[in-house]
Amino acid sequence: MTEPKPAISPATRRYALVILAIVYMFNFVDRQILAILLPAIREEFGVSDAWLGFLTGTAFAMFYIVLGIPVARYADRHNRRNLIALAVAVWSGMTALSGMAANFLQLALARIGVGVGEAGCSPPAHSMIADLYPPEKRSAAMGVYTIGISAGIMLAYLLGGWVAENVGWRQALLVVGIPGLVLAVIVRFTVVEPERGHSEGREALGEQPPFLTTVRFLWRRPSFIHMTVAAGLSSYVGYSVISFLPSFLVRSYGMPVDQVGIYLGLIIGIIGGAGFFLGGYIADHLGQSGHRRALSFIGITVLLTAVPYAAMFLSDSWQVALWLFLVPAATANVYLAPVLSQAQGLVSLRMRAMASALALLIINVIGLALGPLLTGILSDVLEGRFAEESMRYSLLIVTSVILPWAGWHYIRAGRTIDADLKRATQHD
Repeated sequence: MTEPKPAISPATRRYALVILAIVYMFNFVDRQILAILLPAIREEFGVSDAWLGFLTGTAFAMFYIVLGIPVARYADRHNRRNLIALAVAVWSGMTALSGMAANFLQLALARIGVGVGEAGCSPPAHSMIADLYPPEKRSAAMGVYTIGISAGIMLAYLLGGWVAENVGWRQALLVVGIPGLVLAVIVRFTVVEPERGHSEGREALGEQPPFLTTVRFLWRRPSFIHMTVAAGLSSYVGYSVISFLPSFLVRSYGMPVDQVGIYLGLIIGIIGGAGFFLGGYIADHLGQSGHRRALSFIGITVLLTAVPYAAMFLSDSWQVALWLFLVPAATANVYLAPVLSQAQGLVSLRMRAMASALALLIINVIGLALGPLLTGILSDVLEGRFAEESMRYSLLIVTSVILPWAGWHYIRAGRTIDADLKRATQHD
């Protein structure tokens, strides 16, 4: 194996990673701002929790999930940076249009448009990061990238909560959508497109494997199946909580929306961001002596996260609830960077964007498409007994059941991960 090609300087590599993290931040600002706006949208359109779950999860996820595969096929053959720039422009424009919706149907259609744009973000970004950073540094780099999630949610809650309370929910969508058009230009003209295999000194000499070849390749890796199902279940909890936690705090404790935005924004932005990065950093450290240890650590951490969640949703005051939320805000996120990193390591060079897309397909079908929707339906079912407290018990059931299930899959993935990683170069 040849030495890695010295074509990309450390400064250029770091700059690309920072810009990609900012792109991911905008991705989650535009995706999750709806969570803080749900009380106002519910009041204006008079819809149930099930429809709100559809709006925040399923409506967005339908095309986001379906388009991920063709986008990844394109990214494994063509310029990934340009694809990301186009995606940012599309989802930012559709977010701004969401603020002009005259009824719930128009808002749902605009959210589908946001999902179409955001389908072009993560698969090519993951592939670029894998070519910028070698395997021993990749989980930490992916951890920096995934900080964009917590930073985006923080901005969505802080900015969206204030604007919604003082101006209106429509204006909040316009405010966060328009700046993304500027970011699209920055990505297109300032970010490097790395050579495939640069970080490992490998060359993509073969043709891109057919879609079904990639699917069969990953299907035969038990670690990939268990790891992505586990991440999907973790995502189920994550999307349910960030979608309905503001509604829980407003309904159960009577907190004003702008106050909810400030507290949740700071907790998720700072504590949650630390969890994303530390998950990748710890996984890189533990992975030096075998990747099984890293996945076992994630599994145990995710399983134990169900305990502070349960205490939080059973608490009598918003102050206690938010103090308890500090723990899962950090620990619930440790899984994502290592899972995304390992998905890149399990395949050959021209399978990387596709591996990311397939992982995200599984994760988002379970987490994004089903999580908020089923949590909202469960809240509606419980409403007859618990009235405005139905969301409290819906979230309690979801976190108590799903997180231990996810933890079991992480531990199972660890049993075969090291053997599966050794067979990754088969299609180079």
